[in-house]
Amino acid sequence: MRDLPRRSVLGLLGAAGLAGVPGVAAAQPSPSAPPPSSGSGSVPSVGATALAPPPGGWRRVAEDVRNETRWAWRSYVDRAFGHDQIKPVSGGYEEFFVPGHPMGLTVVEALDTLWLMELDAEFAEGVRWVKSHLSFDVNAPFQVFETNIRMLGGLLSAYHVSGDSALLALARDLGDRLLVAFTKSPTGIPYRYVNLRTGAVSQPETNLAETGTYITEFGSLSKWTGDRKYYNAAKKAFQYTFDRRTSFDLLPWDVHAETGAWRNRFATIGPPADSYYEYLWDGWHLFGDRDLKRWWDVLLRGILRHQTDVVSGRLWFAQVDAFTGRRDSRTQSELAAFFGGLLAESGDIARGRAYHNSWTTVQDRYGVLPEGINYTSLRPTSVGNQLRPEYADGAFFLWLATRDEVYRERAHRHYQEMKRTSRTNYGYTILTDVTTGAKGDFCPGYWWSEQLKYYWLIFGDARRFDYTSHYLSTEGNIFLGARR
Repeated sequence: MRDLPRRSVLGLLGAAGLAGVPGVAAAQPSPSAPPPSSGSGSVPSVGATALAPPPGGWRRVAEDVRNETRWAWRSYVDRAFGHDQIKPVSGGYEEFFVPGHPMGLTVVEALDTLWLMELDAEFAEGVRWVKSHLSFDVNAPFQVFETNIRMLGGLLSAYHVSGDSALLALARDLGDRLLVAFTKSPTGIPYRYVNLRTGAVSQPETNLAETGTYITEFGSLSKWTGDRKYYNAAKKAFQYTFDRRTSFDLLPWDVHAETGAWRNRFATIGPPADSYYEYLWDGWHLFGDRDLKRWWDVLLRGILRHQTDVVSGRLWFAQVDAFTGRRDSRTQSELAAFFGGLLAESGDIARGRAYHNSWTTVQDRYGVLPEGINYTSLRPTSVGNQLRPEYADGAFFLWLATRDEVYRERAHRHYQEMKRTSRTNYGYTILTDVTTGAKGDFCPGYWWSEQLKYYWLIFGDARRFDYTSHYLSTEGNIFLGARR
């Protein structure tokens, strides 16, 4: 998953059909909530909370976010420009995809965030680097999932906000190189790795997230190039796994790309399955594909029926045996915190609120969320934090769905804790232990694409963002809703 890897308004979901690509209709509003769960416990009730904005108002907080972004960008440009990721404590850098071969990951991930914040000089600086230096003719295996959500998604969102055809040409070149991982597979499930120069594929042992997190990037590429092949490949991979769901309407997360066989028994909403479910809903939202909506409905009913777990009045989602429904684990990854926002987007505001409340209890206890917890005790199963955006993601989408100020307040607390614990010499760094505040020396590329963007959008009333008709990918990339 990410380093490890990893989300408007209800009733206004149908904005963009797959223009120029036949057979896919524009999405229609479908905010109907799923039926009550027959699993353990009912959904905790949650009411709205009226809170006063901070001194100076939310716009002042947004300006602080923009100032921090500008400062961190200048540190990156001064010390690591063109390299994949800065080491913000030491001022060094490191590469993400291929050791010794920079791909400008941070540049690509930051572009649409810089544009939305109206940091136009910084945006132009990044685009110049991309157009002058970025090439995908690299004789090395690239992880298809990460390359898709980060590099392809970043280029597509930069094209969406700027209209620069050179960025779309780069995206199409990369899409063609990634497509081989799908077309060489006997099932259509992509291999995990593809050599971008030779097309050699490797590692058929894969997982749900790495099979199903393509429809919005590949679909947007189809929409903007008029070539349906990308969309078809992404949808075929989805259908293959959906059709092999268990009798409980659950999906194990471990699958073999060449045989389609499940390699384990366990279903989870967290990694390495999380964004598979997200992209079913997102594909319906963005392209109006009714198959994706039906698949989402079926699988969500299975999740709510068999994975819902209410402990001490808090809503969680257990890992269960997909073939029997038996609970396997009462642990939860922080990456699953996005699910509250996704539930709200899809119409189930009550469960979305309840699940975000559960994670708020964890934030209240630790300040910064640990990577994983045992949700019966709220004790960490992994004490680090990789500058994760999922809690802020959930707050943003719940705020869009409800306009309840409590979600701004929660995002504000998240931002303040990040500044308190992760700000360092040349930017922001991960924590190796949230209980002690011990720092690492690493700033993931997704921090630029996700966390900063969610803060700006929830606090800033951004002039360049359409709050009624938009789409942000699992990596926070904007494919719909830029106001140029």
